[in-house]
Amino acid sequence: MNLRQIRYFCEVVDAGGGSAAAKRLFVAPTAISAQLTLLEQNLGGELFDRSTRPMQLTSLGKFFYPRAKELLIQATRLEEESRQVASGSGGWLGIGFIRSTLFSLLPAVIKNYRAQNPEVHLDLVEVLSEYQEEGLRQHRIDVGISRFIGLFERHADMHYEVIINDPFMAALPIDHPLAELDTFPISAFKQLPFILYPKDPRSPFGQKILTHLEEKGIRPTVTHEAIEIHTALALVGAGLGGTLVSGSITPNNRRDVVFLPVDDIDISTTLVAVTRKDEANPLLDNFIKMLIANTTTQKKDA
Repeated sequence: MNLRQIRYFCEVVDAGGGSAAAKRLFVAPTAISAQLTLLEQNLGGELFDRSTRPMQLTSLGKFFYPRAKELLIQATRLEEESRQVASGSGGWLGIGFIRSTLFSLLPAVIKNYRAQNPEVHLDLVEVLSEYQEEGLRQHRIDVGISRFIGLFERHADMHYEVIINDPFMAALPIDHPLAELDTFPISAFKQLPFILYPKDPRSPFGQKILTHLEEKGIRPTVTHEAIEIHTALALVGAGLGGTLVSGSITPNNRRDVVFLPVDDIDISTTLVAVTRKDEANPLLDNFIKMLIANTTTQKKDA
């Protein structure tokens, strides 16, 4: 299967037939037919019901068509952006990020960066911290915006730039009696149902929180496990329990959740920009500077 076969197939669908597609593509109808036959042989089934006039897509064709269109769009985009990079008129920056940075830090930085560097394409990839170094080694991303609790493993082939040390805050349903307090007593998790996140076998984030609570003599009842923080906060807002979140995500967040400072908590999170070590990239350096500058501005405004 190749891009020419896929392009011919999509053109036949869009034009309503092989003859019309051939005119659009300035090729002989026999060339269209030959490429479609090779494509169907490769896929192991017919894309068109040739017993009907005009031809109709088979179930395989209906499955294949939207995905083929998306592949062509991506291929065209890749070619255009690669030409820009090769000519020096543009650039590409892959950014891996965790979901929590969408609440405050990342949107403003992306907006400012694009305003200052309109020729640079930002490829945004949502990925948990534990998967970001893998993406960096594969050159899928150029920077990973990660969040860790306490000490974390630093690999020799990576560089780690601390963006912010981010204390925990308690997230409670807005109508919970404890929501009226100025600070949240950590011991309250003995009675308050706990919502754990993220639910992923490679992430120790939630387990580190539970371990710290247990060191305080607190064994919370975990009633729900959420795949990511948006879901966890939605469950809090629904009145199903409470959780702990990083303080930087709390401004302008959900209206059905209250965020309180936590008494007697000895752990915090660290937001870190992870990059490949000893790799010069001015576009990346500028992006990280903007990350840090944005964090500094938020601190002053707080």
